[in-house]
Amino acid sequence: MVCLGAFITPLMLSAVNVAIPVIAPSLAMDAITASWVPLAYLLTSAVFLLPFGRMGDMYGRKKMFLSGMTTVTVASLLASCSQSALLLILCRALQGMGAAMLFGTGIAILSSVYPPEKRGKVLGLSVSSVYLGLTCGPFAGGWVTQQFGWRAVFVFHVPVVLLVILLALVHLKGEWRGPAGQKFDLPGTFLYAATVIALMYGFSTLPQPSGFGLLLLSGIGFVAFYKYEKNLQHPLFNVNLFSGNPALTYSCLAAVLMYSSMFSVTFLMSLYLQNIRGFNPQLAGMFLISQPLVMTIVSPLAGRLSDRYEPRLLASSGMGATALGLALLATAGAATPAAALVLTLMLVGLGFSLFVSPNTNAILSSVDTKHLGAASGMVATTRVFGQMSSMGIVTLVFALLLGPVQFTPDLHGPLLTSIKASLIAGSILCCFGIYFSLKRGNIR
Repeated sequence: MVCLGAFITPLMLSAVNVAIPVIAPSLAMDAITASWVPLAYLLTSAVFLLPFGRMGDMYGRKKMFLSGMTTVTVASLLASCSQSALLLILCRALQGMGAAMLFGTGIAILSSVYPPEKRGKVLGLSVSSVYLGLTCGPFAGGWVTQQFGWRAVFVFHVPVVLLVILLALVHLKGEWRGPAGQKFDLPGTFLYAATVIALMYGFSTLPQPSGFGLLLLSGIGFVAFYKYEKNLQHPLFNVNLFSGNPALTYSCLAAVLMYSSMFSVTFLMSLYLQNIRGFNPQLAGMFLISQPLVMTIVSPLAGRLSDRYEPRLLASSGMGATALGLALLATAGAATPAAALVLTLMLVGLGFSLFVSPNTNAILSSVDTKHLGAASGMVATTRVFGQMSSMGIVTLVFALLLGPVQFTPDLHGPLLTSIKASLIAGSILCCFGIYFSLKRGNIR
């Protein structure tokens, strides 16, 4: 049940990314507005991940998981009926809220149900389910969009979601909670949410003065959030784990930079393949499979290798491969051979695979056993925050180089320039990430 939930959310996210070049002209979206289709989902996921995780610990993880599945179903049905860009973006935000309920409780349910000697195996299955969803998403989204139109891409997964809800109601007995006596950090929740929203909205309004003001405000907000959480007995986010723990600190920084650099690749390459190269959605989806397919195959091997070799060496080499792959993708033009594109996407997927499992191993290995739950939450938080930042960077680049214009053939030149600039920015972020990955030191 949890693995099906872990499969659905990345399937839904990557499938919609392939459909965006078709959605944008249908709803008269400009380039910046189109980038908010995935960004709204990621923004609300980032805002609500920590609060919903805490609420699951306090009131029941099964209840929160089922609430997430129900919310995703309702939001998907509403999105398929959207008649305007604003309504679609609001529905995507609601989907992100539902996904946050799943992210914050799925791993915790597995950890509660299975004994320690089986926990690694089931967590590995959960991670494999995520990558399988990422692998199937581009092809499924492209095929569904090509055959039935973009509205179908929001509902084709609903039968599986309803199956998960039914399985949970019938077979998932009992309820799981954290220790009694916990208190919900409402002020910290509002401070964190306001800070994240200010950051992302500030990105989207640059280079206007208000954008710089919002970014400055978000920086002040993060400092205030850190200081506030540091002194709480029941914090929303246990920032004290970072104190005197460079392995955890630099591993989390490296994770944020890695996700910030490469998450937007599917979105960018979907625009490139369908607008610049003229591929239909189905063919574009087939091309985009190559990256997550490598991730699905290599990630379990990378996880096993990280038990034998230092995670920082594997993760750093993975970031190097990703940086190279993104730089090569940035050289793609209107006549780049298809085989070169596929091989480069596979290189990006290989690098990401070599990074994620070893880096996650490093995060979990850098804390005491009693803090594994908090460390798992940090893994999810860095992932979602990095993904959100990745789309924020794309939104910023599009605002600066492309502006609020629709994807018309006469603007293919500026669009290609914007795609290249976004990929180069990602490659540069990977280089910074290599520094932090190496600086964390040896775990063993």
